Amino acid sequence: MSIYDFKANDYKGNEVSLSEYKGKVLLIVNTATKCGFTPQYTELEELYGKYKEQGFVILDFPCNQFLHQAPGTGEEIHTACVLRFNIAFPQFEKIDVNGKEEHPLYRYLKDNCPVKKGKSIKWNFTKFLVDREGNVVDRFEPTEKPKEFEEKIQKLL
Repeated sequence: MSIYDFKANDYKGNEVSLSEYKGKVLLIVNTATKCGFTPQYTELEELYGKYKEQGFVILDFPCNQFLHQAPGTGEEIHTACVLRFNIAFPQFEKIDVNGKEEHPLYRYLKDNCPVKKGKSIKWNFTKFLVDREGNVVDRFEPTEKPKEFEEKIQKLL
């Protein structure tokens, strides 16, 4: 199994194969629009704008598991993110990142990250960095702002 074997639905419900992102550096993030960490969308979009031409992509997975901080449909969440933070990176439909209903992608990310920070996702805006070969190389907790690990992204590019 590799990260490219997974599929997820985009915010409109269309199935997307992660194989579409082969050869890219990925930052996979579980997000919420009503969270104290939501302002990180601004830094995420800045990083995306700065590095997308070099093969950097952010994959946004809204998650409503933490105090129901991602209310609404996928399209409502997407509209809110575009209006508030002008995001342009790919956004997917809401998923679970823990528990018996967790998306298989998140089980894979947690199991294959060399930087073990526990098996469960603690909160919204946990971020996984994936290299161009599809290897999960790092995990950043919600308190770690995107600009704090920009250098790690640059090295992978």
